[in-house]
Amino acid sequence: MSGILQTMIRRGVNGNLAAQLVPGAQACLQHMRCLLHSTPHQQSAVKMQQVAAAPRLSWLNINVPLYKAVLVDAAGTLLLPSEKTTDVYLRYGSKYGVNLSEEEVLQRFRRAYNTPWGQSRLRYVGDGRPFWRYIVQESLGCANESMFEEVYDYYVQPGAWTLAPGAVSALSKLRAAGVRLAVVSNFDTRLRPILAHLGVDGLFDTVVVSAEVGAEKPNPVIFEAALQELNLRPHEVVHVGDDRRNDVWGARDAGITAWLWGVDVHDFDQVAKRVLSGGEDEDED
Repeated sequence: MSGILQTMIRRGVNGNLAAQLVPGAQACLQHMRCLLHSTPHQQSAVKMQQVAAAPRLSWLNINVPLYKAVLVDAAGTLLLPSEKTTDVYLRYGSKYGVNLSEEEVLQRFRRAYNTPWGQSRLRYVGDGRPFWRYIVQESLGCANESMFEEVYDYYVQPGAWTLAPGAVSALSKLRAAGVRLAVVSNFDTRLRPILAHLGVDGLFDTVVVSAEVGAEKPNPVIFEAALQELNLRPHEVVHVGDDRRNDVWGARDAGITAWLWGVDVHDFDQVAKRVLSGGEDEDED
C-alpha cells in the first residue's frame, strides 16, 4: 500500500485524494509525507517510531473466527445422561414387577427405538409422550401408566443430565469472541426446561427444537429454521453433532458445514479452537 501511495504523491496526486483511492491509506499517509520530504537521518527516525508503534497496530493480525455461528446437537453432544438408560428403566420398572435383565432391557429398547414410528409424521410431537410411552412400555414389557410417568418425569429433572466436559468454558469463549450459538435438536418440549435447569439456556442465541418447528433432522428444514433465527447464511455456520445421518448429512443437505462429534471433533475446547483459529477448514466425512 505504501508503494502505491508514494507513486501517487510523487506524480502530483493530492494526498487526501490518494488516501480515498487506496483503502486503509489514512493510517500511513502522514508517515509517507514525512519520508518523502525528510533527510535520510529523519527517515530512519520515522521508521524507528513506526517499529515502536507496532504493538498498537496488532489488530491487523487478529484472527477472524472461521464461522459466525456454531450449531450444536443436544443429547449425545451437549447433554449426556447421568445414568445408563437401562439403570433408570429398571429402577422404576422394578417397582411395578418388571423382572428383566439389563441386557434384555437394552435389546428391547434398541428394537423399539429403531422401529419406524407410525403414529405420526414426527417422533417428538409436543411433549413427546406418545412416542416415549411406547418406548418405555416396549423396553420394560409393562404397560403401567404410572411407571411410564415416573420414567418420563425423571428425564426433565436437573440430575438426569450433565453437560459435556468443558462445554460451558468453550462456549463462553466463543460468545466472548462474537460467535453466535444455537442448539438444534430432535427433542420434545422438555429441552428448554432441561437447559434452564442446567443453567446454560442463556449461553445460546436460539434453541431450535424439532417438536416446535415440525421437522426432525436430517430434514434440512430444521437447519434452515436455525439460519432464519440467526439471520445467517449456510456458509457462515458450522453444526456439531454425534449422529452421522441426522447431524452431518442433514446439515450438509442444508449447505452447512458439519463436524461429527467423536470423529472430527472430540470436545468443545477443540470446537472453539477450530472456530477461532480463523484458518481454512474442510468438510470431513
